[in-house]
This record gives sequence, structure tokens and C-alpha cells, in this order.
Amino acid sequence: EAAVQEFGPARVGDSFGPTWETCWFKVELSIPPAWAGREVHFVWESDGEGMVWRDAQPVQGLTKEGEKTSYILTRSLKESEPHSLTLYVELACNGLFGAGKGDMIAPPDPNRRVTLSKAELVVFNRDVYELLVDLEILLDMAQLLGEENQRSFQALYTANQMVNVCDVTDPSTFPAARELAAAIFSQRNGDSQHTIHAVGHCHIDSAWLWPYEETIRKCARSWVTVVHLMEHNPQLTFACSQLGLIPVLWQAQQFEWVRSCYPGLYARIQDFVAKGQFIPVGGTWVEMDGNLPSGESMVRQFLQGQRFFQEQFGRLCSEFWLPDTFGYSAQLPQLMRGCGIQRFLTQKLSWNLVNSFPHHTFFWEGIDGSQVLTHFPPGDSYGMHGRVAEILKTVKNNKDKGRVNHSAFLFGFGDGGGGPTQKMLDRMKRMNNTDGLPRVQISTPDQLFSVLEKESSQLCTWVGELFLELHNGTYTTQAQIKKGNRECERILHDVEVLSTLAVAQDRGFQYPARQLQHLWRLLLLNQFHDVLPGSCIQLVVEDALQYYREIRGAGAGLQEEAVQSLCRDLLQPKEQSTLSILVLNTLSWERTEVISRPGPDGTEALALVTVPSMGYALVQEPFVPPQPVAVRKQEDGSITMENGIISVCLDTMGRLTSLQLLDSGRESVPDGCYANQFALFDDVPLYWDAWDVMDYHLETRKPVTTLLQPLEVTVAGGLRGSVRFSLQVGKSSTLTQEIILDATCPYLRFQTQVEWKEAHKFLKVEFPVQVRSTSATYEIQFGHLQRPTHWNTSWDWARFEVWAHKWLDLSEHGFGVALLNDCKYGASAHRNILSLSL
Repeated sequence: EAAVQEFGPARVGDSFGPTWETCWFKVELSIPPAWAGREVHFVWESDGEGMVWRDAQPVQGLTKEGEKTSYILTRSLKESEPHSLTLYVELACNGLFGAGKGDMIAPPDPNRRVTLSKAELVVFNRDVYELLVDLEILLDMAQLLGEENQRSFQALYTANQMVNVCDVTDPSTFPAARELAAAIFSQRNGDSQHTIHAVGHCHIDSAWLWPYEETIRKCARSWVTVVHLMEHNPQLTFACSQLGLIPVLWQAQQFEWVRSCYPGLYARIQDFVAKGQFIPVGGTWVEMDGNLPSGESMVRQFLQGQRFFQEQFGRLCSEFWLPDTFGYSAQLPQLMRGCGIQRFLTQKLSWNLVNSFPHHTFFWEGIDGSQVLTHFPPGDSYGMHGRVAEILKTVKNNKDKGRVNHSAFLFGFGDGGGGPTQKMLDRMKRMNNTDGLPRVQISTPDQLFSVLEKESSQLCTWVGELFLELHNGTYTTQAQIKKGNRECERILHDVEVLSTLAVAQDRGFQYPARQLQHLWRLLLLNQFHDVLPGSCIQLVVEDALQYYREIRGAGAGLQEEAVQSLCRDLLQPKEQSTLSILVLNTLSWERTEVISRPGPDGTEALALVTVPSMGYALVQEPFVPPQPVAVRKQEDGSITMENGIISVCLDTMGRLTSLQLLDSGRESVPDGCYANQFALFDDVPLYWDAWDVMDYHLETRKPVTTLLQPLEVTVAGGLRGSVRFSLQVGKSSTLTQEIILDATCPYLRFQTQVEWKEAHKFLKVEFPVQVRSTSATYEIQFGHLQRPTHWNTSWDWARFEVWAHKWLDLSEHGFGVALLNDCKYGASAHRNILSLSL
């Protein structure tokens, strides 16, 4: 398509744009005959990401930030080779890390232009390059091994001799200089030396500072470069850590994109997978957030991922690979083991802001006692460059020296793609088994974990969650994404329940497996660890919200089809029958609740209904509860509501001054305190704006007390009592809340709507309760977790803001208060105050 376009002249120094645009260049080359026998490169430098195409196939990614600025035309020009050829360069008008205006994580500059700074045909002097790599390694050894190590002096004096021997104007002196370096590199280590398992790696965020669509090209640029390296370095292994980004195991849509857009690349990758060099790892559909997806969503991540491994390779993945998410649920070990995975690799806890995690290799134990062997690369990175300093740090930093003698070393440019380079491989080749340095071997994840399993007898065990002491703001950032995730998880649950019941009752009903697969994959894609947390650019947010709209719309249609099949007879109007409403319960326990239904005159009417577990009920006549809700307005403007189970008292600003459990007469709100108190905090983190909220934000608490509309009764009692009020929040935002008490209901509901126009502010709602406990309980995936309510240690106060799913609870013997939500994740419980981050 590009080749048939009409091209115009372009020059070095020209700029192209705007952001996210694509420019194609037709490059016509003529290699001088005098360069016979020489290595010839095409050099291209710009501040946009590029791809070289040759003979209609992608052959090389070009990224200045990823140290890939040349394409090798020939390693030794032969007379039989073509001296004139045409290449095409596809230039994306964005950098490796998007197009942030003035800062990497700033919003993209829509008018940014990229400049072509170099386009040259050059002779590459391989001998000079090899000399420079030799000298780099020797000088790093001299500087970093320390004065107490004789090898540092040997390296220094060898480098000095090389300089003396080498005449830069006389290439015939180069071999002698290189022989001096080879003598140092050939002196071997002892058997006890630490072994570093080097694995090529290229972490590519499915969406982050660029939209989903750009990720497709990032994959192609990175993978074609890796494949090109493998063709000339048969020892290279490459661990590809996301099913969502591996052409062999691509999500359905992306798989089709690669197969249709890059069929030649796809075939080459398949070859290297078969050879064992291109190694898919991970076990999940995408590298999802490790905290916020529901238990069922996490199971589906593993199900989709492991199913692909089984189909493509006839085996299940044994390693869960999640290097870059913002904490890890205590439920993950059980889910891993249930999905055939016993090994886990990450490194993100090295980002802890307060406490240094005490292990790099250990057993991680989940809430049910399941254990997985866990390894954190001790270099604290998944994007190493093969430098001496990184190799030495990997050993020095290892907190489990003596227990194990092997570590992972993941090398290659990452996050925005890029992957390994030839120079990284050449550096590590010199450190393969050199006295004074750790032993460095190109390895595979399976080889690493196999040897760690053999050495595991003395490893320690960490019980419970792996909590990242940073990025606590991701539990709350982008409220619409959080709400969309929770709602869509619920919708898919209901569709599957109703469709399964419909199949069981009517064999003619077609279970919507294909449609559900598509909808689940959209949801799983949005659970990627920079999308669901909200740490992504606006273009990605818009894509994610569109996917949620698609799930809602299609899910509603599938639900209606299942209900029509399941309840066909019940839905048929019968002669002389009164109007009835069919109510379905998709949960596994009986529920008695007040529902809204259309009345005979078209208005909404209320009904109290009891529906059995996974069952239905027909509502015909209004049912009068044994204890109706009573609503009373007091002279001071406060309002009380009571339903025979609980009673509440609210002041004119909607704050609870009393919440009593009537059977026991127990008061929940401490004297002089207000529950349902909104509070506004300053939110100015150190750097990661969308990611972080720092502990010092707690020092800026300001209660929200500006009343726009005082408390008023909206439903006066009977089956339901409700009140409403409005507040001004900050300078420009408004909050409207309806507080609802239903008959027979043991809880109070708060329907809150905020029109949010604040910047660098954080809104929470607080519930001080008359309960004393040293720990609060939080719902997590398929279980719950207790966290301290005190800040005795640095490990305690580092959890000033934590995550939960649908509830958190503070209880003492015989009494407790729980705070539930339908779309929030950020929370805290400090001393006796339950707080939900809005």
C-alpha cells in the first residue's frame, strides 16, 4: 500500500507530524563498488520510532532511544550482491515513550513533530567496535571491582597496554590489542561463583503513553529486531512476557492484525519458537493489574492464557511472569497453583518507597496455604543492558546469597519496546566465565527455575500479599474505568448464569460461547496494568470506555435472550391475570429486597420481594412489610429513619450522628463524631501524578462543609425512606447524595453523584465507628485479608492507602460495621475510621 503512493523529496533536518501520524520514506541506495568486502550499514536517526521494510517485509526496528539506529545491509559486500536497492522506512510520529509535552508522563503534545537528524550509508568497522567493547568491559572492571580486588588492577593495566599497542591509524595493530583483552576474559572462575541467567526481554505495555493501536507496531518493531538478532546469534534466548503481545499467542484481534499485516514476521517467529529461542512466558491473557480484577477475572486471565499455551505448545505454562504491576494479591498463589503454575517472577517491589523487601528468591504463600517459588531479579530491573555494574549489582544486591547461587538477569529495552541489542550480547559474551566477575550464561526461565527448585531447601516463606509501597493512587484514578470494570464483571457473571440455566432447561437454546469469549477478552484487555489502574493517556481511557460500552450493550442483549428462553412461559400474558413482574436472582443465596417496578400508570412503584437462590419470583400485589420505614423530620432540620432493624439520624449536611442496631441498642457512631463525612485532601505527589498519593496528603484534610441544598425528604416511608442533599466540593465541584433505608434491610445505602472539576485534589468519605480492633478486614479475590488499623511499624504506616473490592469491615467480638461499595477500590481503616476513596 505504501509503495504505490506518490513520494516527494525529503532531507535531513526536515520535521514530520503531527503526533500519532505515520510517514513513509522511499530510500534509494547505491553502494560504491570500492566498498567491496566491507560491512555496510544504513543509518537512520530520528526522534520517532521507525521500521525498515525490504522486499515488502519488515526487517529492522529503528529507535534512537532504544540504541537501534542502523540496519546491516551486508556484513561483507560481495560482487554478486545488489549494489543498488530500495528500502522503505515507516516512521511513527511518536517516541519510544509516546509524546509527553515537556515530560515523559505529561499529556501528549498533539502537535509534536519528529525530526530526521541522520540518513546515511556508512562502512562499519567491526574491528574498532570489538576493541571498544573490550575496553568498555575492562575499564568497568577496573573502576567497579574495587582496590581490594587484584582483578581490577589486572583489568586496568591490560587496558593501558592495549592503548599502548594500538595505533588507531594502523588497523594491523588491532589484533594484538584484542589478544591482550582476550587473555583477561579467558581466565576462568571457580566452581563457587554466582551464576547469572541472562534472558533477552522486551516489556511492552499494551497501552500506556500510547494507544492500543500503536502497540501493534511496537510489537512488530521489537520482535523483528529480536528475530534478526537470533538469525546471527543462535545462542540468544528471548522471553516474551505477554500473551497479549506475542504474535504466536496474540489476543484474537491482535493475532489477526499481525497475521494480516506482518505474515512474514509471523512465520519467522514461529520458527524460533520451535527452536526454543523465542520463549513465550506469562500464563495470563495480558499482564493484568495484580490487585483490582475480581477473582473470576483473574481466573479468566489464566484460563485464556493457559488455553493458548495448551493449544499452541501442548503444555501449560509453568511460570507466571508479571514484572511491572502495582502489587500482588494474596489470592494469586492459589489461583496460580489451580492453573498449573508453580513459579512466579516479578521485580516491582524493588520500587517500594518505605521498606526494602527482604528477599529475592523465596516461597510465596497465599491465603489458603498454597505456595509458589518466587524470584525477583536482584538487579531490580527487567531492562538491563549487560553492563558490568548491573552484573555486579545483581550479586551484591541479592538478599538470598548463601541460600541460592543463581539469579535472573533480564536484558533489553522495555516498557515502550525495543528489546535486546547486539552490543548487550557482545558485552555478556566477554563476561561468560571471567575470573572476578559472576558467571553469565544465556539461559531460559525454565533453566533458572529448575536450578532454583534444586536449591530451595533453605528458602524463606512470605505469607500474604506482596504490597507495593507506591502507586496507591491507582486504586482510585479514573473513576469511570473502575466503575466500568466492576459493572462489566457483574454483567458477564449474570449473562453466564442465566445462559447456563437456559441451556439446562432448553436444549434448543444456543449458549453464546463465541460472543462471551469476545466480551471477556475485551474486559481482560482493559485489565492491563496501565489501563485499569488509570495510569494511561486520554486516548487509552477513551478506548477503554468504548470497550465497556460494547460489553454493556452486548451483555444486555445476551441477558435478554437468555431470560426469554429461560422464562418463556412465565412471560406469556394469561387471560384475566393481573399484571406481574418477573424478578430474577443471579446470586447463590436467597434475597429479600425492595425493588422498583413500573406501576399501572407508567410511574415507578416499589415492591418488596423474596427471591430464592439462582431463582425467580413473580411480583403481583404490593406486599406490605411487617415493619415499614418511618421517616421523621426534627425541628432542627435533622431527619431520622427507622425500619425495625436499624435507626439512623442525619444532620442537615447529610452526616450520620447516630446509627443504631435496634436489637442490641448498640450505637455505631462515636459521640461528637460524624459518619458519612466527606473530606478533601491535597494530592501533589513527588512525581508519578496519576499513580501516586503520598502519606503527607493526610496532613491536608479539609472537611467538606459548604451546603448547596440542605437535607430534605424524598421518599416519606413505607417500603422505603430516603433523603437528599447537595454540597460544594472544593472550588468548582458539586456532590449530590441520596441516602436510602429500605424495609427489612440491615444496611443504609448512599447513592452519590459528583461533578468533579478539581485538580490535584483527593475526595474521600469517612465513617468513624464505635468499634475497637487492631485489624480491619478487606474483601479480595475469593476471600478476605486482614490489615492493621495501627501504624506501629514502617510496614504498617506504609499502608496508609490500600485496596479492597466490595467491602471492608471493622469488627470486635459480637459487633461490627462494614462499608460496602459497587465501584470503588481505594480504602483505609486507621484506628476506628473507615474511609473510602472516591
